Amino acid sequence: MAFGIRPRVPQVVSRAVRCWAAALAAGALVAAGWCALGADAASAPPALDVTTSWIGNTFGFGDGSWTQINITDIAVTPDGRVFTNSPWDESGAEASVYQNGKVLRVAGGTHGWGNSGGLAVAVNHRYAYLGVSVSSDGGRVFAPGVTPPKGHTWFGVSRREVDDVSKAATFRLPDVAYDEHSQLAAAFLRINDQLGPPAGSTPDANAPGPDAGGLAASDSTLYVANTAHDRIERYDAETLARLGTWPVRRPGRLALGPDGTVWALTSAGPHEIPRVAHFDAQGNALPDTLTLPADTIATDLTVDSADRVLVADNGPRQQILIFARREGRFELTGTLGEAGGIFGGVPGKPGPLRFDGPSGVGVDAAGNIYVACNGSGSRYGTIANGTGATLASFAPDGTLRWQVEGLLFVDGAWMDPARPDSVYTGNKRFVLDLSKPPGHDWTWVGLLSNRFRYPDDPVFYTDDYPGQPIARSLRGHTFLFLTDMYADHLKIYRFDPAHDGETAIPSGFIAGGAEAVARVPHAPPGGEWLWRDLNGDGGFSADEFTQNVSAPKLAGGWGWWVDEHGDIWRTVDRAIYRLRFGGLDAHGNPVYSYADMVAYTVPAPFTSVRRAIYDAQDDSLYVTGYTRDAPFDPSYWKEAGRVLARYDHWSSGSPVLRYAIALPWQTGATPALTSLALTVEGQYIFVVEPAATVHVFDRASGAEVGTFRPGPEVGRTSGWIDVPNAISAHREANGEYLIFVEEDARGKVLVYRWKPHA
Repeated sequence: MAFGIRPRVPQVVSRAVRCWAAALAAGALVAAGWCALGADAASAPPALDVTTSWIGNTFGFGDGSWTQINITDIAVTPDGRVFTNSPWDESGAEASVYQNGKVLRVAGGTHGWGNSGGLAVAVNHRYAYLGVSVSSDGGRVFAPGVTPPKGHTWFGVSRREVDDVSKAATFRLPDVAYDEHSQLAAAFLRINDQLGPPAGSTPDANAPGPDAGGLAASDSTLYVANTAHDRIERYDAETLARLGTWPVRRPGRLALGPDGTVWALTSAGPHEIPRVAHFDAQGNALPDTLTLPADTIATDLTVDSADRVLVADNGPRQQILIFARREGRFELTGTLGEAGGIFGGVPGKPGPLRFDGPSGVGVDAAGNIYVACNGSGSRYGTIANGTGATLASFAPDGTLRWQVEGLLFVDGAWMDPARPDSVYTGNKRFVLDLSKPPGHDWTWVGLLSNRFRYPDDPVFYTDDYPGQPIARSLRGHTFLFLTDMYADHLKIYRFDPAHDGETAIPSGFIAGGAEAVARVPHAPPGGEWLWRDLNGDGGFSADEFTQNVSAPKLAGGWGWWVDEHGDIWRTVDRAIYRLRFGGLDAHGNPVYSYADMVAYTVPAPFTSVRRAIYDAQDDSLYVTGYTRDAPFDPSYWKEAGRVLARYDHWSSGSPVLRYAIALPWQTGATPALTSLALTVEGQYIFVVEPAATVHVFDRASGAEVGTFRPGPEVGRTSGWIDVPNAISAHREANGEYLIFVEEDARGKVLVYRWKPHA
């Protein structure tokens, strides 16, 4: 559908707006910068009075602390310090130390300059041993003796001081100048050298990688599970000289008993359930091992001072299994955690003993038990990346002592249309209490992804991260629409609280390109398809897909929007598409069809569009993108664009251009200032820069009202905005606005609270 644009100059507008409208009325295209940077831009927009809060992380970084977003293993000292490890945390907290609900220290040296974290950690009285990997970052940081040559990755163990894990505990002289990187190299024990693709790129994420799959340490000996080579290796804990090895099929997590014996998780194949093996200190098999229940998926184990073996079970139980010696053999004598974890009882309802993906277990000298969860278990990349991490401490009787949470990554937030205090993120729900101080005003109340009940949920197959939410109420029911990090596709979920609790049930899917959706079960090749849950089971059946064979292609765009009436808007460079909401089917799924899709040509003054936000209440469309005089720069490929225009009476066939204004755009600044994402709510348009500074525009006139940025509550800082749908806003009944902004660096979503002056 194509139509002409009739510019209309509102009664009270800025000089920039008048310039655009007059030029367009005269049939001219003018430079966006010239119109927007007239007399009105002589002074910077005022800083607005806002309060900054956040959701999803115990710590907001106001004091420099945050909870890491993934934990794959833990080791606990007798005094209750918890050492963690994981392959990745966005701000470098892969390996951290916690005690009494506080972050004591971040190890460092596990992020950047070719360094990464790992899967395992162990401690003794002098040292912490961290599983890590080292590369030359594609040759960019190659240094002989410090990093491997290009194409190689070294996997092994980084030894650190236990009382200051940021300090390398060297065991040999460095090969090069004694700087920070060479010190880390001199404290690194190489286990494997891999030539080829990096770890995690294997199609079978359960196949053994070259990482140290498990670590255990006494004051005399370090034990390393070399999973890929089917052996456990022994090293002198002080000199790190190899003392010997013994064969074990696919060894994983390791633990030492109080008698110095070695316990190990092992498996005979990548898809077989791990079992528990028991060895003496030299690797001789002992007969007094234990048998796991048949449906156990063991991810970690530890042994307490009473010689009880505690096993983290990521199977249907989602519990810590406790085995004690009875008449010469170990028997299951107790558990920690509710049966089914977060998926039992009311599915998705969090609680102190409702675990989600136990990945680590440890004990201290007082018998307190520590449990880490990451939503997936011990290996990174198998399922539910982006689920987040929790670390909790329990007294011997199971009472919660403390817990820290790092729940969000590459995530946004959207207010629940059915509940005024409820907020959705990509796979969680939170409740707000705005009477409480910043950072204490949120509570996690729901996990939306249920890998046991709905294993076909595309969040497990299409993205590393859950996605940015848009929540809408359609025909009296709430639906969640999730875009992915690169705006390739759109996932649709419905809710059935009576039967599924907090779980979001896969309901629909609009695919873009082929690669991103290649692993969706039974999906037709090539992408460009619609899926609807025709039988209502939340699974992907082959007869539930409709391929796009004649309609315009939706792949390759950067904009998704769902309006209040349920219509889906998609921007793809030189076109805007609208899939009309076709009601609900018999199972309560929203109906969409390629046959009921409207295509609009790019309106003047645009040559390329990136976002389109439609307000069904007044039939206005807000479009961003590029023009002949404000062209696209491929260096900034996922931005919203350089120009914003509002069109009135969009659906009439003769829309009216109300204004077109230049968006913030100074690529010569440090860091570069661009406009990455936007939203419209109430009287305002909110546009966010890559560093989370928000520009507020009056939606009626396009005039800039002011700006705000992260406050002292979050250390006046934010990570880089990564996604096209990074911002949303909600107007409270009292006139206050809540503006939610993605904040990847430290596992949270920013919440700006702003109340305009009357």
